Amino acid sequence: MEFYLTEISKYVIVGSIGAYTLFSFLVFMYKGEKRRGWVYTLQIISLFATQFACFIQIIAQTGSKRYFLLLMIQSIVLASTISLFHMVYPDGNRLIINNMCMLLMIGMIMITRISYGKGIRQFIISSASLVLAFIIPEIIFRFEFLERRGYVFAAVGILILGIILVYGSVANGSKINFRIAGLSFQPQELVKLIFVFFIASILSEKNDFKTVAITSALAATHVIILVLLKDLGSALIFFVVYLCVLFVATNSYLYLLSGLGAGVIASVIAYSLFPHVQQRVVAWRDPWTTIDSTGYQITQSLFAISGGGLWGLGLYGGTPSSIPYVEEDFMFAAIAEEMGIIFASCLVAICISTFLMILLEAYKIRNLFGRLLCVGLAVTYIFQVFLTVGGDSKFIPLTGVTLPLVSYGGTSVMVTIIMLSLVEGECLVRTDERYQDYLKRKREKINAGKQ
Repeated sequence: MEFYLTEISKYVIVGSIGAYTLFSFLVFMYKGEKRRGWVYTLQIISLFATQFACFIQIIAQTGSKRYFLLLMIQSIVLASTISLFHMVYPDGNRLIINNMCMLLMIGMIMITRISYGKGIRQFIISSASLVLAFIIPEIIFRFEFLERRGYVFAAVGILILGIILVYGSVANGSKINFRIAGLSFQPQELVKLIFVFFIASILSEKNDFKTVAITSALAATHVIILVLLKDLGSALIFFVVYLCVLFVATNSYLYLLSGLGAGVIASVIAYSLFPHVQQRVVAWRDPWTTIDSTGYQITQSLFAISGGGLWGLGLYGGTPSSIPYVEEDFMFAAIAEEMGIIFASCLVAICISTFLMILLEAYKIRNLFGRLLCVGLAVTYIFQVFLTVGGDSKFIPLTGVTLPLVSYGGTSVMVTIIMLSLVEGECLVRTDERYQDYLKRKREKINAGKQ
């Protein structure tokens, strides 16, 4: 009986997420949230169908009834998040919220399958972060003074990274952890948001050569400290985000090409200075010759991705725990093994649809700070997805970056939820801009009638 339930649910899972992914792109065919309403409804149905089929598979394999309670609690939290966001912020973007809940759901299921204790911790942190997320859009909408605090954000970001450099603890070769009262945090995740605020604020006010030079020096300071912390994945994210926001702000190909050239030179220097970078490059080029040492993780990841096939081996059908740090760095490989390549490809497509929707919202915002902020957040999000999926599939060397909302890591999940909430706040700004235009036209008509 368990075999038939697992096999049937396997195809239901793939079919449900396939439908959800289709709706994620179908949304772009309609202008306005009201016209997209029926698409969002079908999306939500597909989301909970995927969740239910996954838990059926887990219960069939484990025989544990505690997962029934977990299913109900998670369903209530996700349903409440989707419905309350729509009620509290009717002018927000529902696709971003739906995709956030879908990715959170997938991550919690896979983490729970690997480690029940870690899955519960991830669920608690995610739930607390979702509560916080309801406040963020109103803050970004109300506190306009944040747009003019670029140098303050730069100072705070550099200060936090400096504190980590001095007092941080080493984890997996990088000095990225910070402990307070026995709890471990990764403050550089929060600095990602501060960094985007810093560059968006300064470049939205001025983009002359002097301002660009000062901003580039401050951005380079962030990157250099991250390199000293040996957190090269985050350093690369900061660099790419700055380059993209700078290009959007200035529309200068000279800055873009100069930045790319500087990045190439910095990469060569980093390769020559850091032995662990050399090891990762060697493991990326030919992991099979070092399969017993530095190439072990990537070879196991490739085995997992290829072993799952199109439809996957089913939850508890694979061996994701054979990959060290799988719940943090190799969630894509674990998902591909047990959920299948089709499911994993849909997961990437959902991330891409989120990225495109954030860019679309950025395009609609006339306020330059809001536009640059959304662009920076969008690039931060999608580039992190690229680094994770690319590293797990041997497309690029491993960077140790987590898959946003899916991988295990409380700080990462919280920051990503806040990131998407900030975009929702900019949706309110966009709506207010339209309302102010309406009032302006109305006043002009009244004044014209009086003349």
